[in-house]
Amino acid sequence: MRLLKVATCNLNQWAMDFDCNTKQIKDSIAKAKEAGAVIRLGPELEIPGYGCEDHFLELDTVNHAWECLKDILLGDWTDDIVCSIGMPVIKGLERYNCQVLCLNRRIIMIRPKMRLANDGNYRELRWFTAWKQRDELVDFQLPSEISEALGQKSVPFGYGFVKFQDTAIAAEVCEELFTPMPPHSELALNGVEVFLNASGSHHQLRKLDVRLDAFIRATGTCGGVYVYSNQQGCDGGRLYYDGCACVVVNGDVVAQGSQFSLKDIEIVVAQIDLDVVASLRGSVSSLRELASCKNKVPSVEVPYSLCVPFNLKIRLSVSLKIQYHCPEEEIAFGPGCWLWDYLRRSGASGFLLPLSGGADSSSVAAIVGCMCQLVVKEIANGDEQVKADAIRIGNYKDGQYPTDSREFAKRIFYTVFMGSENSSEVTRSRAKVLADEIGSWHLDVSIDGVVSALLTLFQTLTGKRPRYKVDGGSNVENLSLQNIQARIRMVLAFMLASLLPWVHNKPGFYLVLGSSNVDEGLRGYLTKYDCSSADINPIGSISKQDLRAFLRWAAVHLGYSSLADVEAAPPTAELEPIRSNYSQLDEVDMGMTYEELSVYGRLRKIFRCGPVSMFQNLCCRWGARLTPSQVGENVKYFFKYYSINRHKMTVLTPSYHAESYSPEDNRFDLRQFLYNARWPYQFRKIDELVRELDVKDVVQESGNHETLATSSDGIGFGGMGVAAVGSGNPSVGF
Repeated sequence: MRLLKVATCNLNQWAMDFDCNTKQIKDSIAKAKEAGAVIRLGPELEIPGYGCEDHFLELDTVNHAWECLKDILLGDWTDDIVCSIGMPVIKGLERYNCQVLCLNRRIIMIRPKMRLANDGNYRELRWFTAWKQRDELVDFQLPSEISEALGQKSVPFGYGFVKFQDTAIAAEVCEELFTPMPPHSELALNGVEVFLNASGSHHQLRKLDVRLDAFIRATGTCGGVYVYSNQQGCDGGRLYYDGCACVVVNGDVVAQGSQFSLKDIEIVVAQIDLDVVASLRGSVSSLRELASCKNKVPSVEVPYSLCVPFNLKIRLSVSLKIQYHCPEEEIAFGPGCWLWDYLRRSGASGFLLPLSGGADSSSVAAIVGCMCQLVVKEIANGDEQVKADAIRIGNYKDGQYPTDSREFAKRIFYTVFMGSENSSEVTRSRAKVLADEIGSWHLDVSIDGVVSALLTLFQTLTGKRPRYKVDGGSNVENLSLQNIQARIRMVLAFMLASLLPWVHNKPGFYLVLGSSNVDEGLRGYLTKYDCSSADINPIGSISKQDLRAFLRWAAVHLGYSSLADVEAAPPTAELEPIRSNYSQLDEVDMGMTYEELSVYGRLRKIFRCGPVSMFQNLCCRWGARLTPSQVGENVKYFFKYYSINRHKMTVLTPSYHAESYSPEDNRFDLRQFLYNARWPYQFRKIDELVRELDVKDVVQESGNHETLATSSDGIGFGGMGVAAVGSGNPSVGF
């Protein structure tokens, strides 16, 4: 037997905080050594933090990374343990994303990343160059300050592996695993048994299995030990890096870390017998044949042994059942942990949320409540860093600290119901009950006086006073009256967030939380600079359907039973007067259901459909219940209001990224914000296709009905019918 103990980790790094990041790297190495590991793997770019973005273009960032690495190597941190540490390195004119492999206070090798992530939220080609040379390792001259300190002038640099006396290890950096020809296949044929994947992977709903399946496939076919490390937490932006450090042996997960956690450092350790890798590889005929004619990968030889022989006292890690969270748990824990990182690192003393009693703001309130529960639980488990942060933020004195989530929420969470003459007693009551269940400091205020003052001012200036549509006013008047309410609430929210801590003799300020969902952003069903305009938004990239499922889950699992009533209520903005024959409803205002919006969003972003291809796709999906003409009108209606309201995405509140069809304009969904909303060419093509299909329908009416009925994909849609039933109201204030 060749027994090897490896350690990987989830680290909650903070972009550009070199002191914090270096300390956590050291602590993780110390914990790995304490556990008896001889290999320690950290996340991608762990010294500066993965999310530095354009700071990577600054020489200071690279220089500080070298200084921190020198600090690590001059101590005893790397004594008797191989450490793979992520940092940027400049070679010549190029800047590379590198893993630096170290042992016994020396650098063994620098491995630059060969395949850069450059889609979705990733922009690595903006800052780094992909390493392209595969046939040899080159000599890299260390910076003079590092060279003098370490007594080492140069190191091997490039694509290759490290050959020890009893095994071989190699790095495969994040994106490289997901390419059509990942390096691990070629490295396995060259005898590499341990693969070290340092990653900076963010959370997205329902995506963890894709990542873990890749690790399983990587070693299930070729054999080997796959060690994966990731950041965990908010390192300064919209993304939450979701950890899940793990170790996979021959296709079996033998160690798995948490996906969501408040811990700054989490070590995952596995004890492995490398002979099982050799045994599997030797038993596969095709693998042996490929190895006999392989391309030779360059290597670095290190006269050092990592393994120990058979020992009865050593227990091997065994296959585990992979732990996955359901989507509702992901919505609770991911944004909850993201909010905690943002709160403790921003210097704020808490959150303020305009709580309407509707599904979206109630979801945000429940997520904050979940965050408070996680904090109290982690303190009870002995996490001193979480305890220290909670004492500081909650302004505890005399050795006190949070022991009850409702009491903690009372200290750090304000909720405000900003009612008007259009608000119902039902939503006011729901907001109050939910606030009591969570424990927030709740206020109930009326904005009617401010609205009336503004309308009086307008009437003084113009001689006219706008009316609601139900009272005989025009669409323009109706929309303006709704926007006034929505924008007053935004101004009042920021005023309360800055002054309420002062009123209650608390230090600092409160962060205003937004509560618009991804579907409303896609459709533009929100008022620009209303309560959707906040400091941060934990649900801005989550669909209405997922939020409603979350509310049902949270009513039971978080103990907020009033959420069941919130979820059951039809969504309404409550910005228009309630009459016996009229009550404002979101889906009627939008002219489409939230379920249909999710379909439009996925086709537009994930399947990259323009108007014409979306029409063709939906004719197949919806053909059993809508005619081609109706489908065409619905598609044109969606693209009309999507393009009219796209400008709102340029000022969208920074939101937790969770959904693959998010319209977020900052970095994920890059498109113009001034459109020809008539889409003349595309809509004309749709009309032509409708006419062609109508002709075919006349000729083969019965046959086509049968075909369309069987081609339906079974997705249930609320069925607003032809979209013209909607009012086209782009506003949804409170």
